[in-house]
Amino acid sequence: MYLGDEAWPDLESYFESESIALVPLGSTEQHGPHLPEATDHLIAEAFARAAADRTGYLCTPTINIGVSGHHRQFHGTMWVDPPEFRQYVESMTRNLTSHGIDRVIYVNAHGGNVPHLREVGARLRQAEVAYAIEWMWDESIPELVDDLFEQNGPHGGPKETSMIQYLESDLVHDDRLREAKEGGVPSVDAAGTVRHGSRTFYDAADNTDNGVLGDQTDATAEKGRQLFEAASDQLVYLCEWLADQPFEALLPKEHV
Repeated sequence: MYLGDEAWPDLESYFESESIALVPLGSTEQHGPHLPEATDHLIAEAFARAAADRTGYLCTPTINIGVSGHHRQFHGTMWVDPPEFRQYVESMTRNLTSHGIDRVIYVNAHGGNVPHLREVGARLRQAEVAYAIEWMWDESIPELVDDLFEQNGPHGGPKETSMIQYLESDLVHDDRLREAKEGGVPSVDAAGTVRHGSRTFYDAADNTDNGVLGDQTDATAEKGRQLFEAASDQLVYLCEWLADQPFEALLPKEHV
């Protein structure tokens, strides 16, 4: 069920009987010369909508702009600063709790959002308002990602390229895949910006001239389909697990 498609009287029965919401989040940022800036939020919304369709749980509108300041040197990248992002996500989640939602899955497709979503979830849990957890699609299927790609990225690499080839093929510049590979770097290790145990980089531009890593020429829509179906299964399993938990069991333990 997509919240934005429903009239308010028709949502009453959902809020009376269910307590889960899926919140898709991504970014609007550079993904190299070959992928759209919408890459992350397109992927997040596709997963959240698919899981909502399969489970009947509620999917909210997508948060399209995330913590992406580390891509600011590239044209068109949009971002919000971390405190404002955390405040917005927490406020939106509290809004859901006012309708009876007490558990939320942040269906996330942007690595820069992860620590901030974790912090918001921890605050809401500590306040015993809601149990909100972050889910990242590629982290749910690491073995498959490793099996499909020799150099998988992480940013703008073949896993994201394959996913957009599958979901929104018209938005991929397939004629630029070799350019993306040759203008980027295979990995952060290859960039040489981890020195003596310290991550000496702050921005994507510190690592790669064109903003991406990995071997984009290894991407195919078929691989994207495999990734999407496998990770969608994992998200559905997570929804089912979360629905089975008594809310009290999800709250912080008592002091010893």
